[in-house]
Amino acid sequence: MALKAVHVSDVPNLDHVPENPSLSLYSTSLPKGVELGKKRNPRLMVIGHRGNGMNVLQSSDKRMRAIKENSIASFNAAAAFPVDFIEFDVQVTKDDCPVIFHDDFILSRDNYGTVFEERITDLRVSEFLCYGPQKEAGKHGNALLRKTKDGKIVEWNVETDDFLCTLEEAFLSVEPSLGFNVELKFDDHIVYDQDYFIHVLQVVLQVFGYAKDRPIIFSSFHPDAALLIRIEKDKYPVFFLTNGGTEIFYDVRRNSLEEAIKVCLEGGLQGIVSEVKGVFRNPGAVPKIKDSKLSLLTYGKLNNVAEAVYMQHLMGIDGVIVDLVKEITESISDLMKPSNDEEENSVDSAKSKPKFTEQELSFLLKLIPELIQI
Repeated sequence: MALKAVHVSDVPNLDHVPENPSLSLYSTSLPKGVELGKKRNPRLMVIGHRGNGMNVLQSSDKRMRAIKENSIASFNAAAAFPVDFIEFDVQVTKDDCPVIFHDDFILSRDNYGTVFEERITDLRVSEFLCYGPQKEAGKHGNALLRKTKDGKIVEWNVETDDFLCTLEEAFLSVEPSLGFNVELKFDDHIVYDQDYFIHVLQVVLQVFGYAKDRPIIFSSFHPDAALLIRIEKDKYPVFFLTNGGTEIFYDVRRNSLEEAIKVCLEGGLQGIVSEVKGVFRNPGAVPKIKDSKLSLLTYGKLNNVAEAVYMQHLMGIDGVIVDLVKEITESISDLMKPSNDEEENSVDSAKSKPKFTEQELSFLLKLIPELIQI
């Protein structure tokens, strides 16, 4: 069995990920333009998505409903595993308090059972914190509901619930060695002016006195916001979030990895965070990103599958944002542990062809059947 150079072609069926990922992933191939194995990172950064993982309330997988996302409980649960950062979403309330919440709207039910929604940025912080569990003993908060992508309204029920929280509380209550990937969240359906971005950023930065030596990464899907963060606060790395072409937006800067590279280079940003499907469909962009001295992180459902994460390690991707923190950190720790043969026989990669252990080949074969020739 001989290894051949990988020139991979378009990937079909990347939208479905098994709820309980196993070693039998799916038969597919990657797009053209990348040779695996030439650059091997010694380790892969792991970032917990919204803490210990996002909530998918309608999922049959209990792990997606284990701990309330974007909460202190979720953040500290992730800190128990070897993750470098946690990622969370920050918005600013009407009375200028940075709070941590993903959705643009918060949904609840009144005394008559009628469902209503309120925009997070239209609430005062006291109103925002009145939803869900309350810190005060015996006090009951407003019901917390959520709208699914298909428009269904579901109860926000998780096995371990927790209070909604502010950014200041996160700085004060989360393990201090754990890095924060602070995503500044804006509504895609609103056109914001520059003054609003500047105001939001200044409000957020007011609580950074609590950051101390904590590692911080800023990110945003909005290119103008990301560029302003870099101008206003060059102390912290800023990453541009992109769907990598898997969705199309009016702003062309959001529609491809190539456009994301331009945004970063023109604005002095440090890296890109892409939906992983965008990278697998266009892996030729990876060497372009690396040649541009930019870091590359990914997010998405496929990052809950160990084989997909390991493939990114081989491609030279710097880090992954994951929901299944425990499972993925354990899997990649086993997968990326060098064998004795590797340590004894390591040579200059420029003078030798890429080599893989039997374990590596086994996983690559499951993901890309076209990788080898008999």
